[in-house]
Amino acid sequence: MPTENAPASMYRSTEGLGVWEHRAKVVAVGIGHSPTARRWDETTDTSLGAWSILALRKAIEDAGVSPDQVDGLVMAQETSTGSPWPAGQPIPEDFLKTYQSTDNPLDGIARLSSEWILKNMPELTNVKYTQYGPGCMSNALVVAAQAVGEGLTDVCLVLKGWHNFGGRYYVGQQGRDENTAEGAAKWSSLWGTVACYTTAMQFEAYCRKYGKNHDMMAPFVVNEKRNGLLFPEGFWAQHRPETLTVEDYLAARWIAKPANLFDNDIPIMASGAYLFTTPERAKDMKQKPVYILNHASDRTRLRSFGPTLEEAEAATDSTGRKIYEGAGINPSDLSFENMYDGFTLFHQFHLEGIRFAGVQRGEALDFYQTDISIEGPNPASPSGGNAGSGRTRFWMHTDSIQQLQGRAGARQIRKPAEIGVSGGPTPTGGNFTVWSATPD
Repeated sequence: MPTENAPASMYRSTEGLGVWEHRAKVVAVGIGHSPTARRWDETTDTSLGAWSILALRKAIEDAGVSPDQVDGLVMAQETSTGSPWPAGQPIPEDFLKTYQSTDNPLDGIARLSSEWILKNMPELTNVKYTQYGPGCMSNALVVAAQAVGEGLTDVCLVLKGWHNFGGRYYVGQQGRDENTAEGAAKWSSLWGTVACYTTAMQFEAYCRKYGKNHDMMAPFVVNEKRNGLLFPEGFWAQHRPETLTVEDYLAARWIAKPANLFDNDIPIMASGAYLFTTPERAKDMKQKPVYILNHASDRTRLRSFGPTLEEAEAATDSTGRKIYEGAGINPSDLSFENMYDGFTLFHQFHLEGIRFAGVQRGEALDFYQTDISIEGPNPASPSGGNAGSGRTRFWMHTDSIQQLQGRAGARQIRKPAEIGVSGGPTPTGGNFTVWSATPD
């Protein structure tokens, strides 16, 4: 039976649902990452499929289970972080010889299906449950957590992979092949719809409302880059260990004013995977389990093409309430936050929505001027996020799990890591997970 997108019933997208019925009954144990690359070099062993299999096998090994114990697979099919595979370009012959194909010839290259994964990981002999959490890892995580909680799977792999081919960022086939854009695309697709129309406009409205300015973002973005360089799995740490100074940030060129070059993450190729299970099963596994206290989702319906400041703030306020209501905790219980930052100018909406460190509306940029480092009392985005490690939207989840397992290495926050939250992407559409070192 073909894998389908998760039904709406698996998401906690409204307020008033109370404490999540599966609170602390689902745990994350294993983590697996592929290497990273700026773009695919079109060799078989660095393909999206190859790296996704590698990430899954690493997660299995990290958890200390055998592949035949895995009975579930939740993933996202969508894998594009840039241009599409060129129309008419043949798939490398070596790839076709190495892997079993599905009815879609781009499977394992420009998309991923559960069918392709299972065909090419014959060791997964007992997978009975498959589901798609479309879009981001954040979506796949909440679907997997709900599936384990409902008993649909006991040992579940969660996967997200990204491919990146040559060409401009999110401009589509026309912009890639003809270097042109027509109709509405000539306004929305030059540098990516979100960067042009939502991030910059929301942030500009935010600054006007609260009397802030773009320069106040500098400490946060510099901190992101510093944390990212402490993330050995990340792109910048692996390929371009360049430090960023406040002066560098302030001098950067505008992409969509007031969003500059360093306010946008860099598209890369990478795959990441996790292994979820129950606390009972985790007792026999290798790593310390991290308990999931809640998951929450936002599905704001917008009045227009892009969200207004008011919509962004209302949505993230609602998300914050859902996060705490379902987890049975308060903002003061958070040890750290790892909310989305791929467009860094989104981050303050998320941070204020969850009231991290007591920050209220309009106070995030002032908060950035304080000690937000991993050494400080209020570590903001210790993962370094997408700005610090490349565009995958899963660094924040990996870091949250590692922080609570005590194996974040040089990124380990100095205060006790007890509860954290991660998720995204946008203020008006995302999925969020609350993680805890203990079930209490």
